[in-house]
Amino acid sequence: MSRIAKKPLTLPKGVEVSISGQNLKVKGNKGSFDFTVHDAVAVTQEEDVLKFAAKSENDTGGWALAGTTRALANNMVIGVSQGFEKKLQLVGVGYRAQAQGNKLNLSLGFSHPVVHDMPVGVSVETPSQTEIVIRGSDKQMVGQVAAEVRAYRPPEPYKGKGVKYVDEVILRKETKKKK
Repeated sequence: MSRIAKKPLTLPKGVEVSISGQNLKVKGNKGSFDFTVHDAVAVTQEEDVLKFAAKSENDTGGWALAGTTRALANNMVIGVSQGFEKKLQLVGVGYRAQAQGNKLNLSLGFSHPVVHDMPVGVSVETPSQTEIVIRGSDKQMVGQVAAEVRAYRPPEPYKGKGVKYVDEVILRKETKKKK
């Protein structure tokens, strides 16, 4: 049985939630989200607290869906109030990044520059030539864009060159030796 579903979700100031049937709308100063809740999950609102439960008390699948729904709703509430961000770092000689509007220009050692278009709702900035900060209100979208940018040149295990997350630890290999 899911234990995360039993924890109530407290709404911060400035976040409005409306429930109509199985539709859940979350609105805040950074945007709004619509979500359709599964039929096996019951959502109730008491002032500024949301509670999630399975409609059938002994339905383990319903409790699992209630926990998932609570986690998704929590991500939506955090997204519309604070937002999410991922930081990337470029490691390597000549590797540079530059944000221009909703495009990210990358020089990653290829014969051509790499241009990545940002989707709607995601912004990018480059505090320095080797740092990239991706921000948005949708946690899944921010993580997906960061993964796509990292995939252009993932870090290699010998020198650690490539695009990596700031908190990522790269396990280094020893170079191959002649016998």
